[in-house]
Amino acid sequence: MASTYTSSESVTEGHPDKVCDQISDAVLDAHLAQDPDARVAVEVMASGNTLHIAGEVTSTAQVNVTSTARNVLRRIGYTDRDLGFDADGCFILTDLRRQSPDIAQGVLRDNELGAGDQGIFYGYACDETATLMPAAIHYAHRLTEGLAQARKSGRLPWLKPDGKAQVTFRNDANGRPVELTSLVLSAQHAADIDREHMLRGLIGEVIAPVMGKWLRRDTRVLINPTGRFVHGGPAADTGLTGRKLMVDTYGGIGRHGGGAFSGKDATKLDRTAAYMARLIAKTVVASGLSSHCEISLAFAIGQSEPEMVGVRIDDKNDVDPEGLVRAIRTVFPLSVAGMIEALEMRQPIFERTAAYGHFGREIEAFLWERTDRADALIKAYH
Repeated sequence: MASTYTSSESVTEGHPDKVCDQISDAVLDAHLAQDPDARVAVEVMASGNTLHIAGEVTSTAQVNVTSTARNVLRRIGYTDRDLGFDADGCFILTDLRRQSPDIAQGVLRDNELGAGDQGIFYGYACDETATLMPAAIHYAHRLTEGLAQARKSGRLPWLKPDGKAQVTFRNDANGRPVELTSLVLSAQHAADIDREHMLRGLIGEVIAPVMGKWLRRDTRVLINPTGRFVHGGPAADTGLTGRKLMVDTYGGIGRHGGGAFSGKDATKLDRTAAYMARLIAKTVVASGLSSHCEISLAFAIGQSEPEMVGVRIDDKNDVDPEGLVRAIRTVFPLSVAGMIEALEMRQPIFERTAAYGHFGREIEAFLWERTDRADALIKAYH
């Protein structure tokens, strides 16, 4: 079998789309902090020096949405007016209204939570990295995190908030990464930094610490391939909530149901069912039942239980998929209310998910990254 290649990208927290995702989730968190039952679906667009915040909110919480957005921008690092977009100077428009009563009656019916919409939701895991994420997206995220850390720590003070990374691996006949063939790093920078100093700084402070063991003499490394990246962020490119789905999930590995996560409360299964599917897939791999696993959950609007539970695993393993599905239904709560409770998704934890991936980051509040049900799954399967 010929070699295959896998490429994935990540973007920094200062990328225009990620700015919007973080504001959407910060608004969600602000409501959940006061009202755990808040229904929130907030979208953000950033263009020039203007933010548009719109959507549906049904909640008893009193939230200053404008102040919340400005705080996010300050945390990211948009504090310099010369960037053309900054926390204190940007113009913010808000248009928030209550959730449609037609949707609301489907979400809560006979005191039982139902799905807020129909859809198929996917989760994935594999044993290529310690986080059970595909190697390409794992390392792409570490590179963009490295850019942000080098900027905020002052090690590379000429860095600005916007940036991207992309890595390409050559895989062996079994589909496992064996060689880093290409690395692309695009980093917004101050206008007065000379290119040689920039290259040395990015290689020494970001690329080498993250990718050291993978770098070879013949690895193609491209840093700011156009030669200059001074104008960035929303001042240079319009941002939208939910436009980085592959960055948020598995870097294009596995399938995606098409729904974005950020700005949505737990009754929106675009988010909750995808998180539960990740928990299940990660548990399957952690249990040793398969080297990789994709879980799919299908729901109908207003219904509390999934219409379908699907599993795709390594066909080289002697594991019966139907038997595994039965075990999954035994070990994991798959009702809407059950998933929300198991993942503790009424808590204000979501702003932290909105940059550098919703998966593969072992943060204490991210319960979908735990593998403590692995023994129970093995027992239920056998």
